[in-house]
Amino acid sequence: MKGFSLILAGMAVTTIGLTSCGNGAGSSAVAGGGKPKDFKFINPANMDTTVKPGDNFFEYANGTWLKNTPIPGDQTRWGSFNVLIEETQAKLDTIMTDLNSKTGAAKGSNEQLVGDFFKSGMDTAQIEKAGLSPMEPLLNKIKAISSPQDLMKEIAREQTMGLGGVFGFGVSPDDKNITKEICQFFQGGLGLSPKDAYFAKDARSEKNRQAYIKYVGDMLVQMGEPEADARKNAQAIFNLEKSLAGASLSPVEMRDPQKLYNKYDVAGINKLAPNLNWQELLTNLKAKGQDSVIVATPDFFKELSKQLTATPLDVWKQYLAFHAVSDMASYLSKNFSDLHFDFYGKTIYGQKEQKPRWQRVIRVVDGSVGDALGQIYVKRYFPADAKKRMDDLVNNLQSAFGERIKNLDWMSEATKQKALAKLNAFTKKIGYPDKWKNYDGLAIVSNNYVQNVINASEFAYDFELNKLGKPVDKTEWGMTPPTINAYYNPGFNEIVFPAGILQFPFFDFNADDAVNYGGIGAVIGHEMTHGFDDQGSQYDAQGYLKNWWTPEDSAKFAAKTNVVREQFNKYFVADSTPVNGSLTLGENLADLGGVTIAYDAFKKTKEGQSDKKIDGFTPDQRFFLSWAQVWRAKSTPESIIKQVQTDPHSPEQFRCNGPLSNFTPFYKAFNVQEGDKMWRPENERAKVW
Repeated sequence: MKGFSLILAGMAVTTIGLTSCGNGAGSSAVAGGGKPKDFKFINPANMDTTVKPGDNFFEYANGTWLKNTPIPGDQTRWGSFNVLIEETQAKLDTIMTDLNSKTGAAKGSNEQLVGDFFKSGMDTAQIEKAGLSPMEPLLNKIKAISSPQDLMKEIAREQTMGLGGVFGFGVSPDDKNITKEICQFFQGGLGLSPKDAYFAKDARSEKNRQAYIKYVGDMLVQMGEPEADARKNAQAIFNLEKSLAGASLSPVEMRDPQKLYNKYDVAGINKLAPNLNWQELLTNLKAKGQDSVIVATPDFFKELSKQLTATPLDVWKQYLAFHAVSDMASYLSKNFSDLHFDFYGKTIYGQKEQKPRWQRVIRVVDGSVGDALGQIYVKRYFPADAKKRMDDLVNNLQSAFGERIKNLDWMSEATKQKALAKLNAFTKKIGYPDKWKNYDGLAIVSNNYVQNVINASEFAYDFELNKLGKPVDKTEWGMTPPTINAYYNPGFNEIVFPAGILQFPFFDFNADDAVNYGGIGAVIGHEMTHGFDDQGSQYDAQGYLKNWWTPEDSAKFAAKTNVVREQFNKYFVADSTPVNGSLTLGENLADLGGVTIAYDAFKKTKEGQSDKKIDGFTPDQRFFLSWAQVWRAKSTPESIIKQVQTDPHSPEQFRCNGPLSNFTPFYKAFNVQEGDKMWRPENERAKVW
């Protein structure tokens, strides 16, 4: 789906936090049960009160926890999100254990699909015995390639298997004709990211490049190539990828929906990249009969067309074979999965050890048959009254946001009316889909993990292709119910909150309003603001990529958002690497809007209008402390460097402190004064929505 504002790539979807799947919640967490009697929703033991709140609120609210809590060896980041993920995966593991203790589940039922998929992933004896053999049919087809035409046919075939490959391809609504599904093509094909990883001159980038070339060679050796040939071919594969990287867009450029909207007539598209033979390509992609396509990154496909003949066929065959095995390595025997982890886990992200196998398999099951698992999950762990409570919270936040729009002093009445129309047109999805995905025809067995992964990938591909020529289905979800995340999708103008995020520290029935509004309230406000950030503001109430601003208002908005951009450009991490204020602009705007709107809604509650303290903190102080504990986290140096290079979300410390340094009620709640490190002059504080 194009359009998420998350954490998530693809349709332009925008999220609240970690990119993750299978991150759900349990009923005890949602309902507030299972906690000790002395449990505190704001726990002073996590705080470091030797730090002034106005110097570093993130450290003040979380400092003792940060000092005393190591990052587990199987993690690259550890914090509130991760704790919830671990708790939820334990609940999902209980589901798997229960399913595997029973026999006789009907073929094709949710219980059979989920249970057998998990069982196959845990059958390490069979996986080790099989070795590389599950990949041999695919590798033999690659070996048989004898012409550029054969090469393109195989590239397309692997796409239909869901193996990814040289370029990105999918089906989603046309941004400027939102009622029509259309084929969309994106850059891809790289083993490193972002594109600058192939060119940057710093020591870290050079080290990672050499490690990647070694990884490619090591993988080719494991696949049976002689050592000398493997090393030579690894360099050739890298050189091919470097050519493709040179024609790729940067992560910042990929955030511009207008730049990515390049519509071509199929009859004339061969002028763009003739060696792809687009009509035949679309047929091989099972998408024949289309009159137009969208190519997000034309220069990439021009370079791909060039390299199809400029790069020797044998190098292309090596490239396809390597990427096929590398992409599937996590599902293969230990010699392949360990090699993949050593590079991508240890070298790139600083992860010391792999997660337990049962956790890895659960993530695959959730990512492959998530609606089947989701149905089982919500029956067991998600109470109906949680959905009702969320409805109330969302409506309260929507009302508060509407009032802010009406009271803006920089926006004209004409643009305000269109902004309000968009806000009021939000579709709200909470907990789980009203219509579950049907997995009829998907074959899952208990003793062939790799084939299950391939079958599920092919099923997902066919599911997407089946949308062509049919009405756009706006009931579809882009996340599974157990996921601890949320998103905004501009094409559908929808805000979506899976069941998984409806638990503490985001939400708890027994918590006071300050905690819930500072947590889930800010999440709701975050996703709503994505509809009006630098990307979402380019889409209208119906989801069309269409300007609805007056020129004067647009210029004022750009100036206001630039204040946020420049603020975050001045934050640094790890080895003095700067946060990219342009890459993170949408998420930073959403964080600022989220805490602002949530605070307004909180002030309408009984607690928000009182001055009664709980555990020594005023209602306003508890609201901001709740906000801060949501972002409580620490990361490996490698992981945080990778984050600022590729992730549209800023590191958590700046997600906590950055918005608050612009927010006057925070100053009042904690008596922030000039001279404090977070203090910003009134005329320099970012004020957008």
